[in-house]
Amino acid sequence: MSCSEQLMTALDALDHAFAAEGPFLVTGCTYCYSEHDFAELSGPLRLIGDDLVSSVAAKTPDHWEDFPRLYRHLVPRIIRLLVTGRLHIDEELIASRLIHAGWTTWDLPLAEALRDVWSAWWQSTLHTHPSPVPVRDCLSVITVATNSLRPWLNTWTATNTPAADAHLADLVDDVTFAFEITDLRMGFYDEYDATAELLGWLLTDVRDRAIDTRLDAPFLYERLQVSAQPPS
Repeated sequence: MSCSEQLMTALDALDHAFAAEGPFLVTGCTYCYSEHDFAELSGPLRLIGDDLVSSVAAKTPDHWEDFPRLYRHLVPRIIRLLVTGRLHIDEELIASRLIHAGWTTWDLPLAEALRDVWSAWWQSTLHTHPSPVPVRDCLSVITVATNSLRPWLNTWTATNTPAADAHLADLVDDVTFAFEITDLRMGFYDEYDATAELLGWLLTDVRDRAIDTRLDAPFLYERLQVSAQPPS
């Protein structure tokens, strides 16, 4: 089974795990949403339009009377649109909203199904270039959602393929523009400080695969040494 097929399987499993959530009466901000929107959101998940799903996915939690329940209900639709590049909003917002919805505290089958999607999405991204969602955005979403960067970097190190190396070149070009890598945060609200982990990874684990002379700048290694020192 290819990585893209594994991702589709994980998305189908996500649908199955969340099927028991079922519709409920949705209420919220009447300035932003009409009674027709509330009725649609209160109906069968499959009948909610993609544009409405995207809108709800982006809105702040205070737009809804029961935001955690609504977001949990919509997760299968939101995540499928997200990983296939069809959400049409800032991907990093989704991680922030999931954290606010408390996804890691959901019933184990729900949380595990979502974790399986993160893993499958990352593998599919690393094996597909170009990918539906740029590699930096994908990495940012799963890093912020799981509050962990290193495991995903380790997977990238172990994935020594032309697609993974093409993504690596894209990432290096992205984060070395104006040397953003010296102060790099991930997440829509800059929740995760990725500087030390990502810089260390680029300068050590994959330096032989990252063909970019900008990574030879001496001050990057000085910055790495500073970031590696324990706080006083």
